[in-house]
Amino acid sequence: MTIEHIHLSQQAKDQLVRLKRATGLTTWNALCRWALCISLAEAGIPPPKKIPADSNVEMSWRVFAGTDGDVYLALLRERCIRDGLSPGSDTLTEQFRLHLHRGIAYLAANKQVTGIDGLVALAIDHRHGSGSHSPHRPSKSRVAPYADDLFGGTTKESGTPTPPAGKSPMRQP
Repeated sequence: MTIEHIHLSQQAKDQLVRLKRATGLTTWNALCRWALCISLAEAGIPPPKKIPADSNVEMSWRVFAGTDGDVYLALLRERCIRDGLSPGSDTLTEQFRLHLHRGIAYLAANKQVTGIDGLVALAIDHRHGSGSHSPHRPSKSRVAPYADDLFGGTTKESGTPTPPAGKSPMRQP
């Protein structure tokens, strides 16, 4: 495991408090997962900057990722490679922190996020590429091309669902 603990900035904590109130989600880790995925879906690389760890919100990687830690780590590694960065331990930790904080800021600034339905609508907008390049609606997903490989998706020709790589399709009765 390369990322062990996550310590948020006070600004991110304040934004998460507002997001918890708006969405009804009660745990930091659920919102942080949404935030990471939103940032990974953004086309641009998060600008390198020093983010203070000045809040009292800290969680372990295991709490953040739950049982899907390998998936989040694989997505982060793939994003580093696509951005021309080495997927080494220090880079993964730095990029995770940058993506997480950028994603929290995007969610907090997005007027569409007024409940869980707003989070889902935002994800659907990304999936169908209807987002624009702004903090209020990030651009078309860069995660989608390889997320389909991990989780299944649709074929370009027919639009029919495809199984995840290495999995056989389920048979219908």
